[in-house]
Amino acid sequence: MANPLKCDLCSKPATVHLTQIVNNKVHKVDLCEECAQAKGVTDPSGFSLADLLLKASLNPEPPVSGVRCEQCGFTQADFKKHGRMGCPQCYEVFQSLIEPMLDGMHKGLVHRGKVPQKALARKTLHDRLAKLELDLSDAIKTERYEDAARCRDEINQVKQTVAPKPAS
Repeated sequence: MANPLKCDLCSKPATVHLTQIVNNKVHKVDLCEECAQAKGVTDPSGFSLADLLLKASLNPEPPVSGVRCEQCGFTQADFKKHGRMGCPQCYEVFQSLIEPMLDGMHKGLVHRGKVPQKALARKTLHDRLAKLELDLSDAIKTERYEDAARCRDEINQVKQTVAPKPAS
């Protein structure tokens, strides 16, 4: 007969077996009934995806506690239980907890977004046009007519670029 699997935390016979696939790699965790209950794995209301993300559900070290959001009173345990923050202030209070999770899930900590190239070019032209119009009005107010003429010419060039060309 095969040897029974032992708990990864305390070496007792394992009765709870968890398997997780991350990046095409299989991670298996074997726990005894006591350790599974202590970590909340067998309690459906106490085990959440946030536990796996925090890597605290199967970590033998106790989680850092005592940090509480002053605005809503949320704790790290509340975040683990609910899988979400209590208020916007929580993101600053639990920043040291959230950043490693985000860094592991995404390509960085700041959302960059995507902008279509045509929209970016159009926005750049409109920004340039707005700046030239401000420069033109400033040049007219200060009676710098050569600068005003230059701005007017550039404005006309930008408008020709922005405006759709009529079909022949």
